[in-house]
Amino acid sequence: MPQAPAPRRPPAKILPPEAPGVRALASLVTGVVIICALYFGRAVMIPIILAILLSFLLAPFVDFLRRLRFGQVPSVIVAVFIALSVLTAVGALIGAQVAQLAGDLPKYQVAVERKIDSVQRVTVGRADEFLGRASRALKRLSPAAREQEQKNEDNPAASPIDQPMPVEVHEPTPTPLELAQRFLSPVISPLETTGIVLVVAVFILLQREDLRDRLIRLFGSRDLHRATTAMDEAARRLSRYFLAQLGINVGVGIIIAIGLAIIGVPGALLFGVMTALLRFVPYVGTWIAAIVAVVFAAAVGPGWAMLVWTVVLFGVTDILAGQVVEPLLYGHSTGLSPFAVIVAAIFWSWIWGPIGLVLSTPLTLCLVILGRHVDRLEFLDVLFGDRPALTPAENFYQRLLANDPDEALVQAETLLKERSLIAYYDEVALQGLRYAHNDVLRGVVTADQLRRINESALDIIEGLEDADDTAVTIERKDEPPASLDSPDDESALAHETPPARFDAQKEGHTASVLCIAGRSELDDLAATIAVQLFRKHGLYADLAGYERFSRGRFGEVDLAGVTIICVVSFDAAESPPYLRNLLRRLHQRASSAELIVGLVFPESPLQGEVLVRTSSAAVSFRELVEACVAAARRQSGDGVPWAGLADTGGETALSGPGEDVPELRDA
Repeated sequence: MPQAPAPRRPPAKILPPEAPGVRALASLVTGVVIICALYFGRAVMIPIILAILLSFLLAPFVDFLRRLRFGQVPSVIVAVFIALSVLTAVGALIGAQVAQLAGDLPKYQVAVERKIDSVQRVTVGRADEFLGRASRALKRLSPAAREQEQKNEDNPAASPIDQPMPVEVHEPTPTPLELAQRFLSPVISPLETTGIVLVVAVFILLQREDLRDRLIRLFGSRDLHRATTAMDEAARRLSRYFLAQLGINVGVGIIIAIGLAIIGVPGALLFGVMTALLRFVPYVGTWIAAIVAVVFAAAVGPGWAMLVWTVVLFGVTDILAGQVVEPLLYGHSTGLSPFAVIVAAIFWSWIWGPIGLVLSTPLTLCLVILGRHVDRLEFLDVLFGDRPALTPAENFYQRLLANDPDEALVQAETLLKERSLIAYYDEVALQGLRYAHNDVLRGVVTADQLRRINESALDIIEGLEDADDTAVTIERKDEPPASLDSPDDESALAHETPPARFDAQKEGHTASVLCIAGRSELDDLAATIAVQLFRKHGLYADLAGYERFSRGRFGEVDLAGVTIICVVSFDAAESPPYLRNLLRRLHQRASSAELIVGLVFPESPLQGEVLVRTSSAAVSFRELVEACVAAARRQSGDGVPWAGLADTGGETALSGPGEDVPELRDA
């Protein structure tokens, strides 16, 4: 009597999303308050932020001086004095260049007027001429125009409209105090900001350890190890990144200044300094400075050659700096996504004006690093960081749900450059299928979605049929950028090598594995992957579904000669009754066969079963392959393929690579 189908477990109830709680509302209010404080308190915040960034830049130099036994206070004073000297020199250079350009501007007046006239003739002049001809044509065709012309002919003595009387406004002569105030106001404000920045930077450098301890006490006293690691790592990496970025920007500015001077563009030093400052804004900073320089070169140059050479200079310099120098120093990325760079530039320029535009990337970079170490600020890393938003396993499952195996295969080919095939199946496919299995248990996966998952996964497995499971040598890269990875991420790059391959000819006998899929909806996929890996490691493998070994049909099964049985199921982690009964029946009917169970969890209750303790339990495809290869080497005789596949009407055994499929015995 055929066995009645087992009732499916009722779908789990999915609770509606929780309403925003008090914590979410408090976080929103806190964010709004912080933005308002940044906007209205910019006069106070800008010097403090500049001082913090300056301390990041000077910290490596201070540490270097302290290693030379200068002492803490002298080291800080020397570093700040050098920084003040550099800032003074840059300010004097900018002022001198602006004054020189203002004084030389009358010499370029003729060239500027000639260029403006030529541009106007080509653009606006032709448009005005066309509109004038059209207007005159319309007037000639208009009846009102003809009547007006006739009226003027009839009354030639009509007087013109009276001209208005011109009025001139003269300001009173300013007093000496007003003149001094006008002259000193633009100078006092930068000097005041510079003084505040230097004083705050001195105290930050003198009390770095004390400030660190206070911040740890304030934000991370519950987890001292994590807070200390995060702050030390962020400070060290940010200092190194800012120093490298400053060096590159200064080098680019020097090259631009020398190149513009050779080309003959006036104010070459000014444009070099402008380029060095604006390069703190990635992607667009260089070209903002380039637009100003190109417009100026086009205006003052006698021809168009100066404009062309200026464009070539900026283009070649930016390509070399962005594609050659920066990857050698700190990688191809700043740690921010291009979207984040644009949004940060808009936000900080709105908050703090031009200074915010220059500081947008360093400030956003600090927020991203903070989001990678503080759980409640993780959204900053997700929104603005350049790391993938989804893990490879999550992306794998998402592609299965979207029925897009092509993109999943592209992802697999990329990941296989850094890891072996079995590592890809364990780290990506297995974890992705476990996500799918959990959703199936929750009852949120529809029948159509389950069908798409199975079809897409089978397409991916078939697409990897020709991939070899070999070890991949990964060259150790230099230290990543300051914003890219934390130490936890670096450990994830190490992948285990695949198990040793079973060589049937060299070891003198063959072995065949009977792989049985469990009753879960995704067990057939896991068993198919296992069979593919068995074959790539020199084992014959037969695949069978659970229905062939159910209680009602188990009496029809012939397990004679089967020496290795592998049961693969995602239900192994939960140890359901049907799986325990299946293992018991297999042990009774084929007591001499090696019984291997996967995919269990290390703490799974199934590992406590007597049958599992007397055989093997695997938590990954790697352990499955290792257990089967070890069992094959322990065999005293040749194993044979399972004869029960002979009457399946289309199912075929998967043979080892380079071998013919042996004939199946009748059941």
